Amino acid sequence: MPQPDASSVHIDAILTNISVAYVQGLEMFGATKIFPIVPVEKQTDKYFVFTKADWFRDEAHVRAGGSESAGSGYGLSTATYAADVFALHKDVDDQTRANADDPLSPDSDATRFVTQRLLLRREIQFVADYMVTGVWDTDKTGTTNFTKWSDYAASDPIEDIELGKETILQNTGYMPNRLVLGYKTFRRLKHHPDVVDRFKYTSPDSITEEMLARLFEVEQVVVMRAVKNTAAEGATAVMAFVTGVDDALLCYANPSPGLLAPSAGYIFSWRAISGGLGVDIPISRFRMEHLRSDRIEAEIAFDHKVVAKDLGYFYDDAVD
Repeated sequence: MPQPDASSVHIDAILTNISVAYVQGLEMFGATKIFPIVPVEKQTDKYFVFTKADWFRDEAHVRAGGSESAGSGYGLSTATYAADVFALHKDVDDQTRANADDPLSPDSDATRFVTQRLLLRREIQFVADYMVTGVWDTDKTGTTNFTKWSDYAASDPIEDIELGKETILQNTGYMPNRLVLGYKTFRRLKHHPDVVDRFKYTSPDSITEEMLARLFEVEQVVVMRAVKNTAAEGATAVMAFVTGVDDALLCYANPSPGLLAPSAGYIFSWRAISGGLGVDIPISRFRMEHLRSDRIEAEIAFDHKVVAKDLGYFYDDAVD
C-alpha cells in the first residue's frame, strides 16, 4: 500500500461552518398570532366587563312633545387576570466555556435553548387554555355534530364554518376573523374536494393558509405546527404536535385591544419581569460563583384569558 495514505495526511476536526440543532422557527409557533397581547404593569389585576345583553335591547320609544325620553342603562362587573411566571435556566461553567471548540458558543447556545423552551411552554399552555372543549360557548364534535372533514364524500366544511360564523355573528354582533387549525386539519382541509373546487379555475398553486382565509372570509388562518417531545430526559424521544392536530377554532380576535373592545381572548403579558425593558421573554445572566458558572435564565409571565366565550366556536375531532 502506498504511503502516506489519505488517513495519514488528515486528522478529522470539528467543522466550524455547520452544526445540527433542532430549533423550531418562530413561524412554527401560533400562540401570539391569534389573540392580542395586552401588556400589563401588575401580575394580577381587574378589568371592567359590560353586560352584553344591555347593549342589544331596543328600548327607544317615540317621544311626544314636552315628554321625557325613554331611559335605560347597562350592567357593569369586573373580571380578573393572573399572570403565571414560567422560568428555565441553563448553567454554563467556566471549564466548558474555556474548552469549547468552534463553532460552539456555550453562552449564546444556552440563550437560544432556554428561549426555545419557553416559546414551547407558551404554545403548550395556549392549547390547554383555548384549544379544548368546555371553553367556548359552542363545541362541535366530528361524527356527533357534523361530518368529519376527512370524509370527502359526505362532509361540507365550508357550510360548517359558515354556520360557525353565523352563530357568532348572531350572538354577538361580531364577525369572526380568525380560524385556527391543527396541522392534520389543515392538511385534510386543503385537499377537500369542495375547497379544491373553489380554486381549480383561479390558481394552479397548492392551497395555502392565505387562500383558505379568502375562501372562509376571515382575516387570518393560523396553522399550529409546533412539536414537542413527551418523553422524559434520557428516554427515546416521543415526538408529537403540541396542539390537537385534528381540531379547529373559529373566533373573533380584536386587532386593537382597548376600552369597550371585546375579544374571544387576550394574552395578558406581565412585562415587569424584564426590569423595565418591556419584552416578553427577558434573558438574565448572573454569576453562580459556588458553581464556577454563569447562569443563563429566561422568564415569561402571561395569562391566556378567555374574555368572551361567545366569540369562539370550537370544532373538536374535525378530521381523522
